[in-house]
Amino acid sequence: MTSKQGLKIAVIGGGSSYTPELVEGFILHHRELPVQELWLVDIEPGLRKLNIVGSLAKRMVEKSGLPIEVHLTTDRRKAIEGADFVSTQMRVGMLDARGRDESIPLKYGVIGQETTGPGGMMKALRTIPVLLDICRDMEELAPNAWLLNFTNPAGMVTEAILKYSNVRSIGLCNAPIGLIKQTSAKYQVAPDRIYAEFVGLNHLHWVTRVDVEGEDKLDELLADTAGYSASNVPAREWNPEFLQSLRALPSYYLKYFYMTDAMLEEQLESFHQGINRAEVVKRVEEELFELYSDPDLKEKPKQLEQRGGAFYSEAAVNLMRSLYNSTNDIQTLNVANRGTLPFLPEDASIEVNCVVTKNGPLPLPVTRIPRMAVGLIQAVKTYEQLAIDAAVTGDRGLAIQALAHHPLVPSVEVAIKMLDEMLEANKEYLPQFFGKTPAHP
Repeated sequence: MTSKQGLKIAVIGGGSSYTPELVEGFILHHRELPVQELWLVDIEPGLRKLNIVGSLAKRMVEKSGLPIEVHLTTDRRKAIEGADFVSTQMRVGMLDARGRDESIPLKYGVIGQETTGPGGMMKALRTIPVLLDICRDMEELAPNAWLLNFTNPAGMVTEAILKYSNVRSIGLCNAPIGLIKQTSAKYQVAPDRIYAEFVGLNHLHWVTRVDVEGEDKLDELLADTAGYSASNVPAREWNPEFLQSLRALPSYYLKYFYMTDAMLEEQLESFHQGINRAEVVKRVEEELFELYSDPDLKEKPKQLEQRGGAFYSEAAVNLMRSLYNSTNDIQTLNVANRGTLPFLPEDASIEVNCVVTKNGPLPLPVTRIPRMAVGLIQAVKTYEQLAIDAAVTGDRGLAIQALAHHPLVPSVEVAIKMLDEMLEANKEYLPQFFGKTPAHP
């Protein structure tokens, strides 16, 4: 991958609370992934978080005794120049924008969530142009680098990068690695003794097969619904009869589609109590940064694993190791469809198992696609592709069509009113929608 002695890695959003997990991974796997330069980039006013996280990263490296240089910077181009890997874990608009993504739809009786439905679309509209700017820097300064994208909505962002740039990019999510770890704990076997087949899109996948040491455990997991949970939500909320007839384990995010009324009721109840997920995450992050500030702390604190995105960074380090060493192992990634799901466009981003080679991931053939899932996958992908083009062009008409055709939006009128309010609330982050004529893809 590189003729240099060591690797240069740039982390965009380096002031994130997830960064210590990433640093821990680089330390643990330095023999297989010889990181020499780690550049943490952030633009938060005052750089409080970057300085706190960066200082902890330096203490962790110093304790390890490894020759890793940690650089803190606001200069994205300097960080990207000559990089081997660029990892993105950023949040345009910070948690305040997430709070609006979650609360505004609820006023219209619509699910408010940061990656699914209207909230997910607004996150995409804010995020995709910024990621494409990063890609322009990479095309110029690090044309051979891999961009590993964690930034949500990961599938849509990855598809936009593949469609509108020449950067080699792969999207990641923590849900697949979380399921493997959970199954590993349940059956007390090593994660590499488990094979789970994922079919679908990011935050819209079904697990159609789970083999533990070669033995099919899907029926057992479907029957034992209390033993299957995701995102720390009790699985008993799933109807056991429904799961048995579905013949697949659905992603937690599918609850928004399969149990819309119950999920909306739960959200509205929290909303009326003045509680939303963004505020909860803010409090968790502040507690983490308080811990990170301790000059005696020289390792990743256990509390980080309680954060919603646990294992994101582990997934990133695993992917970097595999690309660098051409291990040809199997990972669940967001990649271009290229015929894997025959009912979707070639350039659609899908979330499936891939063999990771030095030249990139190769999607594996899918052995079973639940026929009842096909329509929902197609509907959500139609929305995603319209929203991606709207994000790039600033075309209000495309944004209306994207929202109106999302399965969670009840009518055209609601779509338009909600879009108007959400665009206005995000005006400072959406220059493409205000004051210029839209381009067309």
